[in-house]
Amino acid sequence: MTTERILAICRSNWEYRGVDDAAVQDMLAELSAHLEDAAAAGRAPRDVVGDDVKAFATAWAQARSPLRPRLLRMAMLVPSAIGGLLLFSHLIGWSGSIPVTPGRLAFWLTLSTVTVAVEVRRGTMGMRNGLLVAACIGLPVTILTEWLAGDEPLFHVALWASALLPLPGIAYEIARRTRVQKGGPGAE
Repeated sequence: MTTERILAICRSNWEYRGVDDAAVQDMLAELSAHLEDAAAAGRAPRDVVGDDVKAFATAWAQARSPLRPRLLRMAMLVPSAIGGLLLFSHLIGWSGSIPVTPGRLAFWLTLSTVTVAVEVRRGTMGMRNGLLVAACIGLPVTILTEWLAGDEPLFHVALWASALLPLPGIAYEIARRTRVQKGGPGAE
């Protein structure tokens, strides 16, 4: 396998995993330097990346974004996504209080669970894809739950509570963007 092919596979893998462009460029430059050093020493690219380039790229992406920060980010962004959905529901219904039915609760729980599972598995954030998968799974779960449990409200969520849910995610994202701009630790 050629150096160019290895770099292309790694770039594709890292972009799929949601590694930001600056980090992808840094990682590609570092890998390219390792591959050039290996070639200068008479070693094959396989000696640097092993037999499975995709596994190598995955491991490196996960090492760049360890599990604990990924889980922290998910813990901040999932309530934000749910808060956004609730605020959208308030807007559509033009209501200060949204009834939470078993189906709606099942949808939010499915959305949260699937999004976290997809993102933890992938290694980094790619919220659009995670939310899309979660919605495709959450809608049938919602319909089935409504059919089995009925549509009587379990409780109501006030507009002020819906507005508070996105705040941790907004604060986290502002802090992350500040670290990225400064090039500090935790800049993904």
